[in-house]
Amino acid sequence: MKVYIVRHGQVPHNAISQYNTEDEDLTELGIAQAEELKDKIKNMKFDIIISSPLTRAKHTADILNINNNKIIYDDMIRERNCGDLSGKPLEVTNREEYWNYYTTIQYGTSENIKLFFGRVYKFLDKLKQENYKSVLIVAHSGISKAFYGYFNGIPEDGRFLNLGLKNCEIKEYTL
Repeated sequence: MKVYIVRHGQVPHNAISQYNTEDEDLTELGIAQAEELKDKIKNMKFDIIISSPLTRAKHTADILNINNNKIIYDDMIRERNCGDLSGKPLEVTNREEYWNYYTTIQYGTSENIKLFFGRVYKFLDKLKQENYKSVLIVAHSGISKAFYGYFNGIPEDGRFLNLGLKNCEIKEYTL
């Protein structure tokens, strides 16, 4: 099965470099990014689209759904919950440590990275049981980091900060 993961288009908290758990929609740039990606993938056929239930991912999925595929919304691919970091600048944490699989640092009430990756891995294990040829996943940067770990293993240093997708970037995996 071919699995294509896309990160949603830009949202306000991306533009101002802060943590956020609010369910916000795409910015004008985010919509333009999704429209540009739609043109790049217009000839690709997907059996189904699976999206995070957050508005930014749903809106991106709707824009990309040029063949009117069924869209399923799955809580298992919600972004990592940043807890009480929400609304704070990214600089309040050591970003390398925040995205280090082996860290022993707990930043406030944010979701533990190992538990977060475990949630995404369960999603992928469940997806393996389906009989799809090609699936489009619309989710988040953190989800794309967990996908990287699932398909490529955990890097020796455990660092995932720079292994996530940019807004409306797409990556293909074989499941």
